Parts: sequence; C-alpha cells; structure tokens
Amino acid sequence: MAKKPPRWYFSFRSPYSWLAYRDLMDTYPDVANRIDWRPFWEPDPLMRKRLGSAGGVFPYVAMSREKHYYILQDVRRLAAERGLSFTWPVDREPHWEVAHLGYLVAEERGYGRDYIAEVYRARWERGLDISDPETIASIATDLGLEPHGLADAWERPAIRERGVAALLDVSSDGVFGVPFFARGFDKFWGLDRLPGFVAALRDAEARPLVSAGAESAHAPALASVGDFGHAGGCG
Repeated sequence: MAKKPPRWYFSFRSPYSWLAYRDLMDTYPDVANRIDWRPFWEPDPLMRKRLGSAGGVFPYVAMSREKHYYILQDVRRLAAERGLSFTWPVDREPHWEVAHLGYLVAEERGYGRDYIAEVYRARWERGLDISDPETIASIATDLGLEPHGLADAWERPAIRERGVAALLDVSSDGVFGVPFFARGFDKFWGLDRLPGFVAALRDAEARPLVSAGAESAHAPALASVGDFGHAGGCG
C-alpha cells in the first residue's frame, strides 16, 4: 500500500482552521506547498447517510454554550496577536456542503488555493454567510470562474459522491476536529500543534524515510475513545 502524503484537514467553519491557514501561508509557505490539503465539514443528513452506507463515520459532539463563549474570546486574542482583522460571522441556516463541495470544483478547475483564500476572507474577515450559494457565486466571479457548477455544487449528485469520498478520507484518518495535520501515523490536532507538525515534516525530509512497515509497527494503539470535543479543533 502506498504511503499517504503529509496532509492537513481544513474547514471553512472553524476559526482555528482559518488561523492555521494564515500561519501556514504567512509563516510556513514552504510546508503549505508540500502537503495535501483536504476539506473537513459536518455533513448534512443525506451526506451522513451516504457516508454510513460507504462504511465511514463522522465523529461530532455538540459544543456547550460556555465553550462557545470561550472561543469567542480566544479567537479574538489569537487574531489580534497576528494583526488580523476579524469579524465573527452569524450562521443563520448553516449548510456546510455549499462552501466545501464548491471547493472540490474550484480545485478541479485549478483554483483551489485561491478559492480557499476568498472563502476564508469572506467568512472570517467580512462576516459573510458562506452557506448562501450567492456568496459562493460572487467568490467564483471574483476569481474569474463561471459560477455555474461551483455555487450549486452541493446540488449535483456527482459532486456529492466526491464529497462522500472526501469524508471517507476524514474517517479513515481518524480526524475528529480541525485543524488536523498528519504525517504517516503521526497526528497533530489543533492550531498550537502546527509548529510540531512542521518540525516533524522537516526532520523527516532531512533523514532517510522510515519504511511504511516499520512506521506501522510504532503506530500507537487506541486503548479507548473518549470525548472528541467540538469539530472546530482547538475549539
């Protein structure tokens, strides 16, 4: 079996994922260009059913009000430390397939990174509703892309099937929140684990790679499963 490349799972919903994206692009651009970028989102009921039929699972635990209030404070502090403008969005009827399945189409058209930048900017700097297809259509137009097929990607059965495949990657990698970074069997969850992931990746590239079999032998065993926390990663 071919060894999986180093990768990170991002979500447009998570403010910590947005901050990790900014740290990758601003501080570790060399690493950003050497890893796979994979989307993570909370599936709607239809997608969740299809995921289950395909043998996948999606771990999710609702967040308490107290944790939500903490995140509001924490993200504002972290954004200020980075000199980032920040607006907390209001999600009236969140439907995360709209933005994340749109990403799959943008990536196919060769605009994946540009799309990510604009969706993050729309949500976390402008406070726009990225579950609104009109917001995604506007982003497509700004990128010089035909909105048709991108803003309505969430309605297209073929793109939904690609979405199921993406969520199966989430399931097989054991991703329970974002930002989530992985290199072989080494997993790093949360914004504050990004430097550790970068160090591990650079260290691995500076020495001979361990064989997949040898690395598998040192993979940690999962003794028990507890509270996965909220899908927003550190929050």
